[in-house]
Amino acid sequence: MKSSIKIVAGNASRPLAEAIAAYLERPLALCSVRRFADMEIFVELQENVRGEDVFIVQSTSFPANDHLMELLIMIDAARRSSARRITAVIPYFGYARQDRRTSGRTPISAKLVANLITEAGADRVMTLDLHAGQIQGFFDIPTDNLFAAPVMVRDIKERLDPSDRMVVSPDVGGVVRARALAKRIDAPLAIVDKRRERPGESEVMNIIGEVEGRSCILVDDIVDSGGTLVNAAEALLAQGAKDVYAYITHGVLSGGAVSRIASSKLKELVITDSIQPTAAVKLARNIRVATIAPLLGEAIGRTADESSVSSLFA
Repeated sequence: MKSSIKIVAGNASRPLAEAIAAYLERPLALCSVRRFADMEIFVELQENVRGEDVFIVQSTSFPANDHLMELLIMIDAARRSSARRITAVIPYFGYARQDRRTSGRTPISAKLVANLITEAGADRVMTLDLHAGQIQGFFDIPTDNLFAAPVMVRDIKERLDPSDRMVVSPDVGGVVRARALAKRIDAPLAIVDKRRERPGESEVMNIIGEVEGRSCILVDDIVDSGGTLVNAAEALLAQGAKDVYAYITHGVLSGGAVSRIASSKLKELVITDSIQPTAAVKLARNIRVATIAPLLGEAIGRTADESSVSSLFA
């Protein structure tokens, strides 16, 4: 690995950045990110980065706008400090759900954020399980969309009986992701088909696939309110599933999501630390956090060495 690598942590992802730095056996670069009285963000790199390969680790999670602005200012600080190359490592890309116009007179915010990151001075972007893969094309700089699948596959193989496990997509849109995981663990696939028969009526969930007697594994990229997971778990159990687990990359878990999941029939929700878990998440009886630090650390090391990153997922 090149000796000129520097890892800088934003406030959104400091514990994750520390774990990545430990994996790479090097200290975090000294950086102060603070606010003036009117909440303006001020960043100061407190060590020399001239000619260095700088990796700035910062998710744009809640509060999304504050953390995005921190990221942009850190990139600018590194650029003006003559860093050789700046990679924005964004474990959770918060505006990814706004990747297209859903009606007239609406923005494509994911593209706007991509432009902001590029204009701030990033030379490369590294992110994890984008909500829509085509967002890579929104950037005019090299972009690596990594996958949490190796972390999930390892965890599933260690904890769940291979004889009765089944992968389930919580909706039709997630079938490609679910099928890829099912192939890696050699498990059958089922799909939850959600339909609203009439306006104002609750969704009817039909299960495509035979789930009776199976340990079902719901797979998705984001869990926000938790409603879809809770409803899907109930529908699967009603169809005879033995128990229901969920493996989700990004635990947004807004509003009352944590209590909703904790009181549900979901046996366990496994999320990654792409978003720093809150105290409520850590205390929840059926939510567990799997770290992606070794995965990101390996990808950062390979990027610094100019070696293959895609081979991590072969």
